[in-house]
Amino acid sequence: MKPNPVHRLPAPLERAVQRLKLAAREATERTIESLGLAALAATSVTQRDSLLGAQFEFNRKSAVFVLAFNEAFDERVLREVAPRARAATGGGAASSSMMPLPGSNPVINWGHLSLVEDKEVEALISVERFGLEIAGTCEWELREVGSYVASLLDDAGGERERNPLRPELVGHAMLRGIEAASDRPEIRKVLAGELTRSLGTLLRGTYANIVNDLRNAGVQPKGLEVRQRVGGVNSVSGYETMGRTTGDPHAGGFAESRAESRNGSRRSALSDAMGSGHGTPLGQVDPAVMALIRRLAHVDGGATGGGAFGRSDYGDGGSLSGSLPPNLIRQHREELRQVSRGALDHMVIDVIGFMFDQILADPKVPPQMARQIARLQLPVLRAALGDPSFFSSRRHPVRRFVNRIASLGAAFEDFNDEGGRAFLAKVRTLVQEIVEGDFEQIETYEQKLAELESFSAEIVARANPAQVEAAALLAEKEDQQRLRQLYAQRLAGDLKDVSAPAFLRDFISGVWSQVLLRAAERGGSDSELSRRLRGVGSELVLSVQPKATPDHRKAFLAALPKLMQDLTEGMNLIGWPEAQRRAFFGQLLPAHAEALKSPGGTVLDFNLTARKVEGAMQRPMPSREDLKNEHLLPVLTDEVVAPQFSADEAQRVGLLPESAVDWATKVDIDTEALAAEAAANTMPAAPGLPAPAEPAEPTAGPTLADHVQVGFAYQMNLQGQWHKVRLAHVSPARSFFIFTTGGRHQKTVSLTQRMLMRLCETGRLRAFENAFLIERATARARRQLATLTAA
Repeated sequence: MKPNPVHRLPAPLERAVQRLKLAAREATERTIESLGLAALAATSVTQRDSLLGAQFEFNRKSAVFVLAFNEAFDERVLREVAPRARAATGGGAASSSMMPLPGSNPVINWGHLSLVEDKEVEALISVERFGLEIAGTCEWELREVGSYVASLLDDAGGERERNPLRPELVGHAMLRGIEAASDRPEIRKVLAGELTRSLGTLLRGTYANIVNDLRNAGVQPKGLEVRQRVGGVNSVSGYETMGRTTGDPHAGGFAESRAESRNGSRRSALSDAMGSGHGTPLGQVDPAVMALIRRLAHVDGGATGGGAFGRSDYGDGGSLSGSLPPNLIRQHREELRQVSRGALDHMVIDVIGFMFDQILADPKVPPQMARQIARLQLPVLRAALGDPSFFSSRRHPVRRFVNRIASLGAAFEDFNDEGGRAFLAKVRTLVQEIVEGDFEQIETYEQKLAELESFSAEIVARANPAQVEAAALLAEKEDQQRLRQLYAQRLAGDLKDVSAPAFLRDFISGVWSQVLLRAAERGGSDSELSRRLRGVGSELVLSVQPKATPDHRKAFLAALPKLMQDLTEGMNLIGWPEAQRRAFFGQLLPAHAEALKSPGGTVLDFNLTARKVEGAMQRPMPSREDLKNEHLLPVLTDEVVAPQFSADEAQRVGLLPESAVDWATKVDIDTEALAAEAAANTMPAAPGLPAPAEPAEPTAGPTLADHVQVGFAYQMNLQGQWHKVRLAHVSPARSFFIFTTGGRHQKTVSLTQRMLMRLCETGRLRAFENAFLIERATARARRQLATLTAA
């Protein structure tokens, strides 16, 4: 008998029920999609046929499932909110034609369960299991939902302790929908597993939305109460456990013990996963899976630095004395698959397992670093299971942390020297802190990544004492270059409205500004030389203005030889190249001739122009203090901004001049490596898992110049040979780059930004790694999975 249809739910509760129905509909669509993806990743023909059959059946009967789910859920919700007397007499939970729903209060005589069909008992246990799992992952949301619903039912004359939105009611409706969608037991089993996973991932957000709806509707939550019940409602989440009641102190002891044990272990795992911090979690993982991952991480990973990955595996200086570490995910694959639900989770477990096969055997990862990365197997698996962006985002903190360990470690030539030992010890400490700590929080990896990069920069900086002196000299040169840029920008702004040829305004701002700065460096900004050269700048602009009177023409012709002499003096002061001089004078002389032939301007115009130009030339020159608050724009030509080094300075910093490279000779290009890079950076991790959305960081070509990083290894072509180099220093404005090459006797190679660009453009500088570690490992793992699937 169905509940009285006249009984209606409060309006806010009806909206909450509708949200749960929509969640079930969305879970239906997700299940159809995930079944197809899981079939593609299946490793056996039988498994693939089973998944494809379930997908075909469910896709055909999805509307039937939704309809049956809605009807069953409505029936259960109305029964829950109905007065208990009605539930007990007219088709209530204790009706003889149906097993009691978990959470209903009638006394269950477990001794008579033999009279009930086995499938009813299995359904009851499935519903109980579903409710326990959802209660573990949505504990806080269910607390709030319970308090709001209690207020609604109390106001509506219902019973506060009965929560009609609790997860086991959803699980019961889900099973009824599966029964309606298929009559084949093997199909029902597959659908139950996939729907449980899909619906379970949606309910937490659904319950949170229900809480917001109830709060916006003006519902006031009831305060939480502690109820002294042995087998009744959980006072926090509204969950009722089956088993012992006050009416039968000995009945159902085993069932109650099992339920309480499972519930307690899941809540303990949830509390353990939450940790003491309040960071951003890496998605949601089933508490049973999380408990196993933590156990394996501490037992096999060595919670104190020993065990499988402990210090005993290292000799003096951190050199490797043992074999490659084991692949824990492959070793414990069956355990992980048993506690996880859904084919997609199984596929993620296999993909991460295959990925670490490739990581541990990667030839470009030093064995010392491979051993440390191996200790992160289970934290990486936790991230991949809970956070889909692990596969879709190259900038995922966990991916970046693993990649940085490999990339920074690959730059060391010897881990027995001081720098290598210090870096290895730092990596070991950071990894240990992650394994022992809360590796479910995004902030944990971001913090460790920042520490790793900062420490690596310190190690590289103190590895070569000569590098410190070179960095100081390059910093001084960079400040000089930035001052020239800043002064050029200011002069260009002051002269933009002055009537003069564009080439002349560019000369004053870009070249003559350097002359004035050099004069100020020699004798100060108020020296006779500085004042005279400022006047030369003003005279140069006025020399191309139309001559207003014959006296102006006469004065111009008389002053022209001295003007040309002063211009040459200024150009000599900064060593301006001869080719640029000839090009400039080739434009200046026709401009002077045009100024003499053009119709005379007015005296007022001439005087106004003179005042503007003199104001610009008399403006104070910038100082190093001004550089702190100025954002410089690249307004100058390459010839103007090129830094100037004496022969001694160039030797001290190991400056590589452009003349030292034979640009006409083509370098060899490793086409096989480029193909591997393209595959690693474009292929998804596996069928059904997303490919990274962001473009890969370049490893060769012109764009590499903007992505080089301190501590990373690169390959540089010098004198026709390839050398492994490490980027040791980048100036604050990225104008200069210091590379080191060699082992104990390191050689310094400094590059200007222009030189770095030319080396990248011509293929003479490329990354040591064709792709980051996880990218190339997942590409190889995907090929391995494809081979196994085809076989």
